Amino acid sequence: MADAIKVELRSVDGGPTAVMSSGPFTVVADRPVSGGGRGLGFNGGQLMYASIAACVSNDLYREAATMGIALTRVSLTVVGEFPGRGQPSGPVTVEVELEGHAPEARLDELLAVVDEVAEIPNSMRGTTPIEIRRKRS
Repeated sequence: MADAIKVELRSVDGGPTAVMSSGPFTVVADRPVSGGGRGLGFNGGQLMYASIAACVSNDLYREAATMGIALTRVSLTVVGEFPGRGQPSGPVTVEVELEGHAPEARLDELLAVVDEVAEIPNSMRGTTPIEIRRKRS
């Protein structure tokens, strides 16, 4: 069984700016200045999309290793939007640029595997459509 993930959030100087930590790692969360924050960190939507990007990137390297593919570069862009207050995210698109020591078809196969196994997108797909695709030059 995997270890539980614990994230703690502590507001700073009366909030809404806050520091989140998980073990030795920290991230600053905040609201934009236009929304009453200080604009010093990611807001919740940005953190959600960042978690998708981090998961897909991590899984690309994990699955590449199991498939014998040496990746030399991964670049991701995650795009989505929240249509209104209290509404869930609309569809999310993850554009992936991959370079590695493998034929293009093998890199496409790698991305297809990650699309099936990426835990964060799979945790969200019941309510939010998430498309993971390769960006072609």
